Amino acid sequence: MISAGDFRNGVTLEIEGNVYQIMEFQHVKPGKGAAFVRTKLKNIINGGVVEKTFRPTEKFPQARIERVDMQYLYADDFYNFMNAETYDQIALSAEDVGDALKFVKENETVKVCSYNGKVFAVEPPLFVELEITDTEPGFKGDTAQGATKPATVETGAVVYVPLFVNQGDKIKIDTRTGEYLSRV
Repeated sequence: MISAGDFRNGVTLEIEGNVYQIMEFQHVKPGKGAAFVRTKLKNIINGGVVEKTFRPTEKFPQARIERVDMQYLYADDFYNFMNAETYDQIALSAEDVGDALKFVKENETVKVCSYNGKVFAVEPPLFVELEITDTEPGFKGDTAQGATKPATVETGAVVYVPLFVNQGDKIKIDTRTGEYLSRV
């Protein structure tokens, strides 16, 4: 159990049957009345953010989130993953995975997040290197504003890249934002 007076950013709690992660917290001591803790909480199952206030003496059970490194094997009707240590395989539906795998190739390692045995998220690596399979050729001209063009990478996702990047180039992508970082 963790009391509201001991809240820290990043801590996961079970509140009213939901699992929340503390995004921000602030201890408030008004001139009149009792002190309280103002928080901004993110529901880790559905991603919603709520603001709540608590008395510093309120206690909540800490939620244990399990993050396991798994290898993304292939996709058919389901997305299939294998635990690299135990060789156990799991299959997740498209709604469980979301768009987390749009920059992930087969046989790459991802983190599968679960709570009480139920998978709620798949975290891709922060940066990936992918080859461009289709893009228009770049033209010299007015590039004072850092012009970009769409490019399709080998996983099928579309990324905006600078004009000098060509088909067949390998590029580095930030999976959190989907932005081009550099050529490899």
